[in-house]
Amino acid sequence: EMMKWGQLVLGVGVLLVGTVSRAAERPNVLFIAVDDMRVELGCYGQTQALSPNIDRLAETGTLFKRAYCQQAVCNPSRASLLTGLRLDTLRIWDLPTHFRQRRADVVTLPQLFKNNGYFTQGIGKIFHNWRQDDYKGDAPSWSVPQVMHYNSHGNDRAMVEGPLSPNLSSIPKCEIRDVPDSAYFDGRIADLAVQALGEVKEKQFFLAVGFWKPHSHFNAPKRYWDLYQRSAIRPPANPVPPRDVPAVALHDSREILRSYKSRPGGKPTPADVIAMRHGYYAAISYVDAQVGKVIDELDRLGLRENTVIVFWSDHGYHLGEHGLWAKTSNFELDARVPLIISSPGSRSGQKSPAIVELLDLYPTLADLCGLQAPSNLEGVSLKPLLENPRGFVKQVALTQHPRPAYPANGEDPELMGYSICNNRYRYTEWRDFKSGEVRARELYDHNRDPAEMRNLAGDTGKEQVLAFMAAALGRVVK
Repeated sequence: EMMKWGQLVLGVGVLLVGTVSRAAERPNVLFIAVDDMRVELGCYGQTQALSPNIDRLAETGTLFKRAYCQQAVCNPSRASLLTGLRLDTLRIWDLPTHFRQRRADVVTLPQLFKNNGYFTQGIGKIFHNWRQDDYKGDAPSWSVPQVMHYNSHGNDRAMVEGPLSPNLSSIPKCEIRDVPDSAYFDGRIADLAVQALGEVKEKQFFLAVGFWKPHSHFNAPKRYWDLYQRSAIRPPANPVPPRDVPAVALHDSREILRSYKSRPGGKPTPADVIAMRHGYYAAISYVDAQVGKVIDELDRLGLRENTVIVFWSDHGYHLGEHGLWAKTSNFELDARVPLIISSPGSRSGQKSPAIVELLDLYPTLADLCGLQAPSNLEGVSLKPLLENPRGFVKQVALTQHPRPAYPANGEDPELMGYSICNNRYRYTEWRDFKSGEVRARELYDHNRDPAEMRNLAGDTGKEQVLAFMAAALGRVVK
């Protein structure tokens, strides 16, 4: 009996050692978020924005050419990604509602890592900007309190010691000051992330770093404006709404245009348009430099070999295309996002054309790190695409947006626009939220019309395509 007991103890000991060993082999995660960055980076083949550090990250990992958000506004997009649930499951489509008001016991992505022995830390904007006193971002997700996660973009004003250099811009939403990177939120977030890496280097960590740019205001330090010649900034190629588009698909662009109400004509002049586009690109280059600082420190500390790096934006953005500014639409410019995953052991410099969703990041990171994900996740792991980027994991991606574009706190919308894209088409149904009745439809052929300038939903001869896409939508949205 003693011999059997000894064998049992020895067996348990071997089992425990094996478990600890496997846990020790789990990679760290550096989870980098940016705010309002559309797919306009050098690594995506775009030539206007300068993004050398993000481009360098893409060279070490897998770039997803067709990644889509679940809703083109901050709170719903981030809530869906970080809970792994679709928005109709969460019942969140507005800015103020915290997901725990709908799903109190949900286990978030960083919370899963925390529950599995990881040290989880959030610096900057990861979850949406909820009331500090009520939710503190989402305290159950983190091993230590978050920092720089709660504020207003309007409060991101230059802070320096001594006299403040003058603003060289007179254009609304644009500020040009010769100040250091740390004068604004993102420079300080990068500094805090570099410091945090030094503190967690001996731990198994999930470090989330959320930058506030390129969200407006367009106020990157002057050196980033100076990277561009104003005369070389191109105007929007498609500055008018699509032909035959239903009015419900458009919006009032209030985030930007409310700053122009008091100006002659009440809207940006052509020169203003160029200036804001210049400012947006400067903001991309500014946040790109901050991303570079964090990744360089990861490399300096020798942590890259055992760290999964994820880079993502919560949604895209309009800069005058379709006559729109900012987000809150279902058009491709708002729905499509940059997404890069650099994982130990995966091949470098890959570009996957597969359709994927931000919803898929939760199961992907659980898979890559050997964690048992909750059974109710509604995305799929992208690990197979890291192994074979020419494969596919789903046929369509779903993006949705309500009308009004910004519903009142906690109230149901009047209409919901459900939009899916496959390898060729984008199809959108605008449904009465209560009855489900379809009020309007859109169909864009990306092979012939990648800028989505002609709605084909009313065209003769498109009935078969419409029926096919409607059936595909029906398999995702009941």
